[in-house]
Amino acid sequence: MANFKICYPDWKPEKLKLREALCTLGNGYFATRGAAEESKNDDYNYPGTYLAGGYNRAQSKISDRIIENEDLVNFPNWLYLNFRPEGGDWLNLAHCQVHEYEQNLDLRKGTLHRAFVVEDKQGRRSKIESRRFVSMRDMHNAALEWTLTPQNWSGTIEVASELDGTVINDGVKRYKDLESHHLAPVESKEVKEGGMLLVVETQQSKLVMAQAARTRIYEGGKRVNIKPEIQTLEMAIAQKFRLEVQEGHDVKIEKVIALYTSKDKAITEPSLEACDNIAMAGEFDELLYRHEQAWEKLWKNSDIALFNGDRTQQLLRLHIFHILQTASPNSIGLDVGIPSRGWHGEAYRGHVFWDELFITPFYNLRFPEITRSLLMYRFNRLDKAREAARKEGYKGAMFPWQSGSNGREESQTIHLNPDSGNWIPDNTHLQRHVNAAIAYNIWNYYISTEDQQFLSFHGAEMFLSIASFWASKASYNKKRERFEILQVVGPDEYHTSYPDSDEQGLKNNAYTNIMAAWVLQKALVVLDIIEKSTKQDLLERLEIDDKEIKHWEEVGKKMYVPFLEGNIISQFEGYGDLKEFPWEEYRKKYEDIQRLDRVLESEGDSPNKYKASKQADVLMLFYLFSTQQLKDIFNRLGYDFDENTLRQNVEYYRERTSHGSTLSRLVFSWILSRYDKQESWENFEALLISDFEDIQGGTTPEGIHLGAMAGSLDLIQRCFCGIEVSHEALWIKPMNLKQIDKIKFKIKFRGHWIVLSITKKVLRVSFEEGWSSSVAIGVIDRIYEFKKDEVKEFPLHQ
Repeated sequence: MANFKICYPDWKPEKLKLREALCTLGNGYFATRGAAEESKNDDYNYPGTYLAGGYNRAQSKISDRIIENEDLVNFPNWLYLNFRPEGGDWLNLAHCQVHEYEQNLDLRKGTLHRAFVVEDKQGRRSKIESRRFVSMRDMHNAALEWTLTPQNWSGTIEVASELDGTVINDGVKRYKDLESHHLAPVESKEVKEGGMLLVVETQQSKLVMAQAARTRIYEGGKRVNIKPEIQTLEMAIAQKFRLEVQEGHDVKIEKVIALYTSKDKAITEPSLEACDNIAMAGEFDELLYRHEQAWEKLWKNSDIALFNGDRTQQLLRLHIFHILQTASPNSIGLDVGIPSRGWHGEAYRGHVFWDELFITPFYNLRFPEITRSLLMYRFNRLDKAREAARKEGYKGAMFPWQSGSNGREESQTIHLNPDSGNWIPDNTHLQRHVNAAIAYNIWNYYISTEDQQFLSFHGAEMFLSIASFWASKASYNKKRERFEILQVVGPDEYHTSYPDSDEQGLKNNAYTNIMAAWVLQKALVVLDIIEKSTKQDLLERLEIDDKEIKHWEEVGKKMYVPFLEGNIISQFEGYGDLKEFPWEEYRKKYEDIQRLDRVLESEGDSPNKYKASKQADVLMLFYLFSTQQLKDIFNRLGYDFDENTLRQNVEYYRERTSHGSTLSRLVFSWILSRYDKQESWENFEALLISDFEDIQGGTTPEGIHLGAMAGSLDLIQRCFCGIEVSHEALWIKPMNLKQIDKIKFKIKFRGHWIVLSITKKVLRVSFEEGWSSSVAIGVIDRIYEFKKDEVKEFPLHQ
C-alpha cells in the first residue's frame, strides 16, 4: 500500500509549511492543516483550521485608502498538545536535538502520523508518536492521540491541552499589511465529562464557532483519572495535567474535539451541541474505526488505478484525497462553493473562482450529488448576480470573478507584487468568462445525470439568466456585421488592458466570445428540454420574450472571433500588434519566469506589451470541447475550423506561454496528446508534481491548487481514456500511451455504475449496477446495449 502513503522521513523545518498544506486533513465541513501539535504560529509552523464557507470581512488602510476584503477565517487551533519534564522546557523541535523524525500521510485511511525522538538540554530523550484525523463519518469531530515514551529518564511531567483562539490570519506574507484579526471572544469554560469549551465569533459576519475538547490519559491500557488544572483566558482555554512517567513505559494522551457553528442545521445552539457531542463521543479508536469506514467507501467509488510505477499512482491518489476533503458527502447542502486553494490555507482568501470547471468532471461521474450542491451555491447567489448586472447596465446575471459569503464581487482593486513590494491595480474582476464556466458546469452536470428536476427548477434559471447577460453585453458592430464583447479579461491574466491605455480590459477576447456564443446556442437547447409549463413560467418570471430569444439566436450565430495570419485565433483583438517577448534572454536572466507578470512589474515593465501568456486562453477551448464540438460552434458562427486549425494554434501559443498558472500544464498536456505524446506526458508529470514539489516557489504552503489537482484526474478519464458524455450514450475512446500499462476505475453515468479496465491491447467494460437493467455505452465508433452484470471486452489497436 506504499502508493497510498505520502512519507517524509526527515526533519526539515524549512519544508514544514509546504508539508502542512499537503498533510491537511478535512471532511468537506472543516479542515485542519498538518501543523505540529506542540507548536503555535512561528517561522516553521502555521496551524490553521478552516470552516467550509467560514468568511469574515475586515477593513484595512493601505496607502491612505480604506480597502475591505473578505477572508476565509483561521478559526481556533484545536491541535495544541504539549509536555515538559519537571524543571524543563515545553517541547519545541526547533530548540531540541532531533534524533529521528518521520511523518506519514495515510491517504487510504485519512490519517496523519508523526514519530520522532528528541533530546532536551538536560540530555533526556523522549519518543513521541502521534495520530490524528478529521472524521469523514462524524463530521463535527476530530481527534488526536499521543504516545509518549521516556527513553532514558523517569520523573514528573506536565501535559498541556489547549483550544487556542488567539490565532490570526497570518498564512500569506503578501497580506501582512491587511487586517488579520477576525475573531472576538464569546465564552471559555470547563464543562462536564472533564471537557473544556471555547466559543468565538467573527467580528463582522457574526459567525459563532464552538469547540469542545476532551483530553484523557492512559497508562498500560487503563485510563488514569487526573484532575487537570484549568487556565481560562478570554480567547483560549487550557488543561494542564501532572503525572509520573517511567523510563521505557508508554503514556497515551487522547484528545477528542467537537466543532459546531451557528450555520449548522438542526441545532439549538453551537456550544450546547459541542458539549453534548463531546460527552457522548467514543474513544479515539472507536471514532477512528468509523472514520476509516467512511474513507473506504469513498475510495471504492473514486480511486483511479494507474499502472505506471508507484510515484504516479501516489500523486494521483494525493489529488483525489484533497478533492474529497474539500467537498465530500458532508458538504451536500452546506451552501458552499469550491475555493481555488481548497480549505487548506489562506491564499486568494478562500474565494471561489471558476475552478469548479476543472473539478466537477470528477464529481459528475462519481458523486453527482456533490456537483449539484456546488451548483446550488451559485443558484443561491443568483439575485446578487442579477444586481451586479443591473448596476453595470446589463440584463440577466453577472456572477463575480471572486465569490465568498454572499456572492458579491470579492476581487481586490489593488494587489501586492511580492517581488517588487509594489501595490498595483487589479483588473482581474473583468473575467466575465466565469459566467460561461457556470453555464458549462450546469450543462455537463445535466448530460451526465439527466437530472431533469435540477435543470427545470434551478439549472435553467441560471443558464437563461447567464444567456441574457451575454446577449446584453454583446454590442453590434455595423462595419463587421458582427457582435462584439468589450472590456473583459480572459483566463490569461497577464493581459488586462492595452499598452499605454487608461481603459480597463480588452476587446473581443476570443475565449470569452466563443464561450458566450456557446452559452447562447445551448440556451436554446435548454429551452427545448424543460417542460412547456415550466418553460413558460420561467420565461415570464425572467421577463424573456420571443424577441429576446431571437436576439440570442442572432448573437449566437454572429459573434466576432479575431484571427491573426492564417487560421491563428487571436487571443484578443490587437494581440497581433504586441511585441514578441525575448524568452531566451529572460530565461538566462532569471532562474524561473513562470510568474512573468511579477518579474516584469518589478522591472517597471508590463506583460500587457508582449505576446506572452500566463496560460494561453485560446487553447482552453480545445480542453473544454472536442474537435467536432468546436467545428459545430465555429460553423454556426460562420467560420471554418478543422484539425489543421487546431494544430496551428497549438504550435503558435506553445511558444508564447510561461505556464504561470498550474492549469496551463493541464491544458497543454491535453491538447498535445494528439500531436506530441511525449511532451504531453511531460506536461502531465509536471502537473502531478506542481503542488507536491511546490514548483511555483512558495505558493503551495498557502493552499493547494485544487483545479490543477482535479485536472490531472480529468486528463486520465476524459483525455487518456477518451470518456465523453453525449445525449445518446457514454462514449469511451481510449488513447494509446506507451507510458501507461493499465488504467482501471469506476464511474457513475446517469445512475449506472460502470467499471473500466484499459490496457494497451484490451478495453474491458463492466456494467455493475444501476437504476435500470440496461445502459447505452459507445465504444470507439459504435453504441452497445449493456445488461446488468454484463462484461464486454474490446480489442485496442496501436
